[in-house]
Amino acid sequence: MILSRNKYNAIKCEYKGIKFDSKKERDRYIDLEFLVLGKKIMHLEVHPRFDLMVNGQKIGRYTADFRYRENEVTVVEDVKSKATKTRDYMLRKKILATYDPPIHIKEV
Repeated sequence: MILSRNKYNAIKCEYKGIKFDSKKERDRYIDLEFLVLGKKIMHLEVHPRFDLMVNGQKIGRYTADFRYRENEVTVVEDVKSKATKTRDYMLRKKILATYDPPIHIKEV
């Protein structure tokens, strides 16, 4: 079901009751579902949230597209295009990389 277009002209859509910002994000979710079925990954989450902390203070929040476990490693994933790699996103990505343990974002 197509909902609308976002500011990057991507078509928002819904699949299995989950709203996605683009068809590309929805299609990645479908790919990840198959990996879960094939037991390649586990604990798939959609739109996990992370508090952005600097010097012990919460300064904002980052919502990733997906989080899952692969080979005992937690993977945080974001579907990105050139247009969506904004300065704001890059700053949030750098803040998460400073955490202990660091949170690295896999871009697809």
